[in-house]
Amino acid sequence: MASILDEYEDALHRSVSVQQSRASVGIPHSGYVNARLEKETPIFNKQRIDFTPPEKINSLVVSSNQLCMSLGKDTLLRIDLGKPDEPNQVELGRKDEAKVYKMFLDHTGSHLLIALNTSECLYLNRSVQKVRALSRWKGHLIESVGWNKFLGSETNTGPILVGTSQGQIYEAEISVSEGSLFSTNPDQYFRQVYTLEEESGPAPVCCLEIERGIEGKFFIIATTRKRLFQFVGKVPEGTEQQGFSSIFAVHADHLPSFREFPANLGFSEIAFYTPKLRSSPRSFAWMMGNGVLYGTLDYSRPDSILSDERVWVYPPDIDITVNKPISIVLTQFHFLLLLPDRVKAVCTLNGQVVFQDLFLEKFGLLTRMIKDPTVQQIWIHTEKVVFRYHVQRESRDVWKMYMNMNKFDLAKEYCKDRPECLDIVLAKEAEHCFQNKRYLDSAKCYALTQSYFEEIALKFIEAKQEEALMEFLIKKLSNLKPSEKTQTTLLTTWLTELYLNWLGILQGDPSQRNLYLDTREKFRTFLSSPKNKDCLFNNRASIYELLASHGDTEHMVYFAVIMQDYERVVAHHCQHDEYDEALNVLSRHRDEKLFYKFSPVLIQHIPKKVVDAWISMGSRLDARNLIPALVNYSQSASTQQINEAIRYMEFCVYQLEETQQAIHNYLLSLYALCRPDSLLSYLEQAGTNPNRIHYDLKYALRLCAEHGHHRACVHVYKVMELYEEAVDLALQVDVDLAKSCADLPEDDEELRKKLWLKIARHVVQEEKDVKKAMACLSSCALLKIEDVLPFFPDFVTIDHFKEAICNSLEDYNKHIEELKREMEEATQSAKRIREDIQEMRNKYGSVEPQEKCAACDFPLLNRPFYLFLCGHMFHYDCLLQAVFSNLPAYKQAKLEDLQKKLAATSQPSKSHHRPKDADTISLGKGQQSREQIKADIDDIVAAECVYCGELMIRSIDKPFIDPQKYEEEMQSWL
Repeated sequence: MASILDEYEDALHRSVSVQQSRASVGIPHSGYVNARLEKETPIFNKQRIDFTPPEKINSLVVSSNQLCMSLGKDTLLRIDLGKPDEPNQVELGRKDEAKVYKMFLDHTGSHLLIALNTSECLYLNRSVQKVRALSRWKGHLIESVGWNKFLGSETNTGPILVGTSQGQIYEAEISVSEGSLFSTNPDQYFRQVYTLEEESGPAPVCCLEIERGIEGKFFIIATTRKRLFQFVGKVPEGTEQQGFSSIFAVHADHLPSFREFPANLGFSEIAFYTPKLRSSPRSFAWMMGNGVLYGTLDYSRPDSILSDERVWVYPPDIDITVNKPISIVLTQFHFLLLLPDRVKAVCTLNGQVVFQDLFLEKFGLLTRMIKDPTVQQIWIHTEKVVFRYHVQRESRDVWKMYMNMNKFDLAKEYCKDRPECLDIVLAKEAEHCFQNKRYLDSAKCYALTQSYFEEIALKFIEAKQEEALMEFLIKKLSNLKPSEKTQTTLLTTWLTELYLNWLGILQGDPSQRNLYLDTREKFRTFLSSPKNKDCLFNNRASIYELLASHGDTEHMVYFAVIMQDYERVVAHHCQHDEYDEALNVLSRHRDEKLFYKFSPVLIQHIPKKVVDAWISMGSRLDARNLIPALVNYSQSASTQQINEAIRYMEFCVYQLEETQQAIHNYLLSLYALCRPDSLLSYLEQAGTNPNRIHYDLKYALRLCAEHGHHRACVHVYKVMELYEEAVDLALQVDVDLAKSCADLPEDDEELRKKLWLKIARHVVQEEKDVKKAMACLSSCALLKIEDVLPFFPDFVTIDHFKEAICNSLEDYNKHIEELKREMEEATQSAKRIREDIQEMRNKYGSVEPQEKCAACDFPLLNRPFYLFLCGHMFHYDCLLQAVFSNLPAYKQAKLEDLQKKLAATSQPSKSHHRPKDADTISLGKGQQSREQIKADIDDIVAAECVYCGELMIRSIDKPFIDPQKYEEEMQSWL
């Protein structure tokens, strides 16, 4: 058989050629089509705010959708961006020449600090209208504020940090309350905790940031023009309100860790990016003289929160001596640099400028850029215009950058909802792995792409990487849809061929034993996979052929078990004389058809175990289907082996209570062959009722006769009620057995007598035993001495049965006397009956004039009546009414007929000229007929008292109201 692998390799080469020809004529790829249906909006979408300030804008801050803007010298404008049509204007109330230097707004948008160029600081809470001066802060030019995001509220800032232009860091707290707003100073305290220095001495504190890590650890980031400091320390739980003095105190004698860069902008600015639904920043970007230091924040590190740091130099068109950057804002994948006339967005992944927005000169020079960390909006303003940037789908092209950086996991993460991009990333990753000879990883990636299947398969074949090819096919197979049945069949068959080839190579190399076992386990997993089950089942014939061509009987059996093709498994074991294994498979899977098929083979070798298995199957097996196996076995086996067949038949008969005739007949044949004693016991236990016997009586009779089991034959004759044959055969065995048969026809005395005569004749003529013959007379009352006398020979003297003759004569005399006595008793009984009849004719009763009818309670003598012996008296018509409804239908009909006849006889004659003699004769006949009719009516109506007779007893369960008239009666009561 030619290898499927070789054939498929040729097919692949041809398929690749076809694919190339398709490409040359423009046949489209079956993968994704990446087409832009409309122009995609830019990531940073600029919007000019429809706002014309009355004065120039000095400073602008925004946080939590709260925007604060300093206008001119003395005006502060507050706008809730959720209600932009309701601006709030506050006057600073300054009469001197002080100007707003910087403004700081906390993360909640509630606390606003206004630093003046006169080294003063003002405070304004969102809930009030009046600006308050912070007296303790006077004399310090505020450069930065580190807000407390963990303890701050709308009325209290909690401990915060304040950086000045002289390098001092102060800790302060501002609190306002509605009841004491104008009576106390809002600044609770203002104390110095540290001084930042550079090589030339104290330097302005450009930025401050407070972050909390794990286990109560706090990180404080402070920047100067050239340095970035980190202060790390723990604040004991419950003492957070006391501030951060303890953290700075640790570094009183030595400098904290810091980063320093040589170039100098004259200032620096740090920006942070906080993802949505998180309270802590994830990354930072520090704008300083040498570029932008970018990195992530790792709160689990013990001494430094900064991680993965790298410096992105400024783009070539930025000269820090001419047009230095003014502000920086950080988003998820970009930092934005604000220049006097433009905005540049640089990707944090590769440092490339991906966006540039040039502003017109009419708007003036750009002053500041800030970001609202809550809604991720970027604000830019000049002295007279405000712009806002919306960040839209910032991560749309990030996958490309990660892909070009060979960070494929991240690339796939950012295009998992864009299958056409994911396909490109997977193809690039697969190619990268292939070039680096990571073939297995390459195969896994290729399997997930929409690349041409033939090209990829051929690529691995040419590289002689069968293991990677198998991995590719496995992954490709797992990604197929259930409807792609042809592709599934192809891959499944090909994989089977590859596995078998690989296993054949490894099996012959002892040094590759572990790899062989691992590959074998993978192959078995592949065969038993639920996803492949239907395909393997539908193509099991091809799989069997592949297994057979490789001579892999082990996996052929394994595959057959998976396919539940237990017939093939059992047949394999039987062919290799593994009968115990075959029986184990049958017993484990309990398939009745397989038991029927393989039992003839198995019982020849392991009869006891096979019978045990049959018994364990119980009623699930039909013993009739096993009889052929037992018959073949019993014909060639010894008596001891036949006992196993008898054991199973006895289990079916006595335990399962089988009633099938074939089973009982076969058990009879086994008993007749090997166990005669059990044969008679079985027949007697089966009983003598033919309707309850499950074996064939004629077959049993023939079987017992063939093997000479006469007692069993006698029993069968008795069941068949062939008593003459039973007695004839029993006399050949035992006279007592014949006697027991002779008494069986209890209802047929003539037959019994005939049977006993047979026994008597046998005793007299065959055994010539006169005494035993006389014993037969005493055993059967039907036999007389005169019945057996003809059987005796002439030379027998009367002395042998003199006594029997005398006894017979005495019995006759007793019988005659008994008949005489019975005749006398009958005569006396007839005489007494005649006397009772005569007495009844003369019996009478008296009725008083005041007696009433028991039914209607009217005087009795007014109408014909009846008088009963019990004393009850009824009018004729009352009794008739009471009795009629309780009579059977036929008696009711007879009574009505008699009443009609009686009425007909009572009508007067229509002729008045009839001769006297004829009239007298007619009257006599009429009177006789009338009396007879009345007597018949009396027999029906007055047979018994209606109150004392059986009629009343029979009516005890009769309802008071006729069910047919129940509804009518019920309506009459309403």
